[in-house]
Amino acid sequence: MGILDRLRGRRDDVADGERWLVLGLGNPDNEYGGTRHNVGSDVVRRLAERLGVSLKAHKARANVAETRNEPGGPALVLAVPHGYMNKSGGPAEALAQFYKVDHERLVVVHDDLDLELGRIRLKRGGGTAGHNGLKDIAQRTGSPDFLRVRVGIGRPQGRQPARDYVLKRFGAHEQDDAELARERGGDAVLDLVASGLEAAQNRHHAG
Repeated sequence: MGILDRLRGRRDDVADGERWLVLGLGNPDNEYGGTRHNVGSDVVRRLAERLGVSLKAHKARANVAETRNEPGGPALVLAVPHGYMNKSGGPAEALAQFYKVDHERLVVVHDDLDLELGRIRLKRGGGTAGHNGLKDIAQRTGSPDFLRVRVGIGRPQGRQPARDYVLKRFGAHEQDDAELARERGGDAVLDLVASGLEAAQNRHHAG
């Protein structure tokens, strides 16, 4: 098997229970690309570019790429659901079943209002803090106990409603921090699948 085959991780080379599903949350990119709420899907798209693979349409209503972080490394399924944030659970459930991934290896990358722009935090399970994507995934997969990579987008200034703020694009003065967040989010995913949750937390919670 050649290097590209090893990097991309053919399905028949991976035993059940050894694959990770990494789901980046967002709304349709043609309408909401570049908004704060789409930073999770941005992280996964950027990660696919870094690993040299293309996301392609899958019957589970998501764009998907199969890969590895390095030759012989963990097998990854990178996915961005089609449709709107509050319907993320359907693709998550379908992909988890198709690839035989349980909650231990389901990683959801999403925006987080409670973290300042650019900060990354990792956790397993917990509440959804009103995040409709997380809520739908928990409902459809039957448990909130999946892994989360939380990408900070900060809170709105003044009295701007949070629901309006998350659907706005990053301002010119925020672009550098937003770009850094997309890169750091991908780093956090790779550290998580390679080294485990505690080690990834120790690295990414230090700043």
